[in-house]
Amino acid sequence: MSHKFKVGQSVRQIGTIYAGNKAIVDGSFEVVRLMPDDRSGEPTYRIKSATGERAVREDDLVLAS
Repeated sequence: MSHKFKVGQSVRQIGTIYAGNKAIVDGSFEVVRLMPDDRSGEPTYRIKSATGERAVREDDLVLAS
């Protein structure tokens, strides 16, 4: 699968809340690295904010407006 987002783009992370509903996590992140697909074939990314970096799956991200 190819990556939907590019290095340098601003994204927001979707978090799972009670009862499996999804919500946008506060704050904007910048894509800093495209990583290999995970075991299920989902593209993954390294994103950063002012508070640090983390690895996330593509389906947990939306483009920041």
